[in-house]
Amino acid sequence: MEKITTQNYEKYIKALSDISDAITSDLYIEDILKLIVMVTAKVTGLEICSLWLADETENPKKIHLKATQSIDPEYMKDRSLSETEGVVGYVFSRNEPLYVKDVLKDPRFKEKEMARKLGLVSMLGIPLSVRNDKVIGVLNCFTSEPHDFTDTEINLITAVANQASVAIYNTELLVKTRVIQEELETRKLVEKAKDVLMKRRKIAGDEAFRWIQKQSMSSRKSMRQIAEAILLSEELG
Repeated sequence: MEKITTQNYEKYIKALSDISDAITSDLYIEDILKLIVMVTAKVTGLEICSLWLADETENPKKIHLKATQSIDPEYMKDRSLSETEGVVGYVFSRNEPLYVKDVLKDPRFKEKEMARKLGLVSMLGIPLSVRNDKVIGVLNCFTSEPHDFTDTEINLITAVANQASVAIYNTELLVKTRVIQEELETRKLVEKAKDVLMKRRKIAGDEAFRWIQKQSMSSRKSMRQIAEAILLSEELG
């Protein structure tokens, strides 16, 4: 890894800019995660960067490997850890950076066989934190030779990680908002369609709902599509 100097500060500024652009772009979350690890690896000259995200829906909570610029299939395989397991869990649970001079000698690092195969030596783990110190994941950076990360390097990679956290958090929030909005719109349409069926067929509300549900299942269309068809037929009729 190259030492951080005044001359290559511009690389980090560009990295922050690239990730900032992703915040307001139409990229899907998977594309943003790939962009983050690629940008981080490129500007630092690191051997491997990997990004792990916590799944809030799981109980107990798990942290999953979501992106890496490594093309080695061994590193790309689906992997997950508990929120206190390994170096990822250590960084995640404590919300603080972790520097490991030699991953093969640190008991917290669990995947030593993979490290030997890929030639990984030193590691820096940075928590992905958002508002109110909420940790959503971990950014891991590896070198292929022993490396002492300086305070400047740690601070700059942390700045990249912080910007990445904002991009990820905002994108996930946007997705959730869209899903909630679509659900609310679907409920409104189904309620209107129920009213049409109740008047047209002179049936109760629960029976009208079951009819829409049955039509959805038999036609393999969403309840929203069935509701929209009913409302359209009412307008045309």
